[in-house]
Amino acid sequence: MRRVGILGGMGPQATILLMQRVLDAIPAVDDADHIPLLVDQNPQVPSRIRRLIEGTGEDPAPVLADMARRLVAGGAEALAMPCNTAHHYAPAIRSAVTVPFIDMVDLSVTKAAKLAGPDEQVGILASPAVRRIGLFDAALARSGVAALYPKDEAAMLGAIRQIKAGGPGPEARAILRGASDGLLQRGASVQMIACTEFSLVPGATAEDAVAFDTLDVLVEAIRVFATDGRGRQTA
Repeated sequence: MRRVGILGGMGPQATILLMQRVLDAIPAVDDADHIPLLVDQNPQVPSRIRRLIEGTGEDPAPVLADMARRLVAGGAEALAMPCNTAHHYAPAIRSAVTVPFIDMVDLSVTKAAKLAGPDEQVGILASPAVRRIGLFDAALARSGVAALYPKDEAAMLGAIRQIKAGGPGPEARAILRGASDGLLQRGASVQMIACTEFSLVPGATAEDAVAFDTLDVLVEAIRVFATDGRGRQTA
């Protein structure tokens, strides 16, 4: 198997969740059957919220580039990052190394466009920073799909902060469900869970929505890369 390096810590629980889902993606009978991962669990990556929303924070790009170089020096043959917003800095990561970067955003856009079809809308359950930087918008537009975001961005940001501070509690779940219901009512039946903090709150999307988690898309891509495509498809 090929070793994958994980740029983690954004947030720490989401990184652990990725590792668990990668573990679960392999029908192993022995330890050696599992995917080898190198994980840089770095909670000190500068805040994406402060940088992109508040405009006051340190630039995360140099830190992420250094992490990428360390992971490759340790033997990583590809890199992955379980944080949607941090994909804004993917160019800095790619320019720092020569190994592939498994892009969760590009892969998720492909899946969303296939599910929604042309001239439809895809709901994006994410940090307000994702809308402000247009992380998904241009790629979706190239597929003829429009991005739709929850109206109450303050509530979404509050839910993310609650999860980071105390884990996935009932208030965060209620906010996520309300946002998903609102997107469905506005015509977005296909929805992406596009914040890995929200990945920690399973089953919170509207019952009639066709929802998928970008973290699961990343897990499947890691599995395919590490195993050269052998075995089952899970996404």
